[in-house]
Amino acid sequence: MQKITALILTLILTGCAFPGVYKINVQQGNILTDEELTSLAKGMSRSQVHSLLGTPLMTNPADPSREYYVYTFQRSGGDIKEQRVIVYYDNDQYSYYEAQLLEETPAY
Repeated sequence: MQKITALILTLILTGCAFPGVYKINVQQGNILTDEELTSLAKGMSRSQVHSLLGTPLMTNPADPSREYYVYTFQRSGGDIKEQRVIVYYDNDQYSYYEAQLLEETPAY
């Protein structure tokens, strides 16, 4: 009798936990807006760019002329949306950037 009761309680508790799995929104990286990127001026130092945009997510130790700002967002286990910004430097002075921005920043 105790084995049957234990089995029934286990099945009930397992059944309650599985169907209602809550999935959270996951965001990672640097959130950059078009306004922040347009405020970059050619010739800015690397530290000025960092104070404006924040610390880059990735740097290439073999090629310090580029810094990568990546932002990803996943809503409740759905598709992952990603934006990428690559900042280019010439002799540690800001030169230009390439951006693939999201249409809207879902974190806001």
